[in-house]
Amino acid sequence: MGVAIGDLLEREELSEGELKGKIIAFDAYNVIYQFITTIRGRDGKPLSDMNGNVTSHLSGVLYRTAGFIEEGIKPVFVFDGIPPELKAETIEKRREIRDEAHEKWISALERGDMAEILKYSQAAVKIDPQIIDESKMLLNMMGIPVVVAPSEGEAQASFMAEKGDVDYVSSQDYDAFVFGAKTVIRNLTVSGKRKVAGKNVYIDVLPEKVILEKNLNRLGVTRDQFTDIALCIGTDFNKGIDRVGAKTALKLIKEYGSFEAVLKSKGQDSQIERYAAAKEFFNHPPTTSDYTLKWERPDKEKMIEFLCGKRDFSESRIISAWEKINAAFETKTKQPTLDQWF
Repeated sequence: MGVAIGDLLEREELSEGELKGKIIAFDAYNVIYQFITTIRGRDGKPLSDMNGNVTSHLSGVLYRTAGFIEEGIKPVFVFDGIPPELKAETIEKRREIRDEAHEKWISALERGDMAEILKYSQAAVKIDPQIIDESKMLLNMMGIPVVVAPSEGEAQASFMAEKGDVDYVSSQDYDAFVFGAKTVIRNLTVSGKRKVAGKNVYIDVLPEKVILEKNLNRLGVTRDQFTDIALCIGTDFNKGIDRVGAKTALKLIKEYGSFEAVLKSKGQDSQIERYAAAKEFFNHPPTTSDYTLKWERPDKEKMIEFLCGKRDFSESRIISAWEKINAAFETKTKQPTLDQWF
């Protein structure tokens, strides 16, 4: 998902309390995808209520967001709008991959192959409209701002950061940089232990930040050339050059200066128009200023009615999460200097 440019970027560890008081725009689709893929049972299926409704996304949104609030972070969730036509091929390819993974998951279940069950169940994840709608509804009950982008969520989040309405963009992908973000926070929703693929080894996954300007200076490229590197690797909006990864793309752009020159050197002049269209989308994506960032007290009754009454959550755990969020407002009343945050 997104552009595979991460191998070129250096990351920095976050110091303790560094994000306290910061407004962070989360790429909502990216976050929900993480919750659905990681919050699962041993059979690889996402958590669900007694009626079969998926609840993994609700667990993630509730408990992780409450944790952010407790840490002093002010989250904003930015949802995708209408995908651009340029993305149609990528969307279709992802559908085919999901369908194939679903078949392999079913086969693995029949064999009882636990490693394959986990692998293919995650690849078969589909985020349907109900999951998105329920996530928005729960966030509203929790008093967390929700912004719906005209098109790509990461483009909207990057726009909001450029305006100064949010401090950082949070995403596991690197597309936000190509859309103009200056700093991206990673691993906020997936921190902890992660199993290394194909090995019985676990590594620590800690929150980190990636600062674009520092990386551009280190790599010796401009912001515009960085976008061209992404285009040569391949993005959601263009295929990329065969057998060209991040390091090779960097070398080519340094040698030829632009994606147009690289394509001409490889006799792929016919691709220039498609690359140019993708670059234009990255440079001028649809965004909106029609949003309000306002954090409100969480509605305990509505949270209990929905999560406990309709989705079989434990009332004590819902109340515990509600208390974490509500405590931010109680703190505000005792410390007027925090008024700017609520």
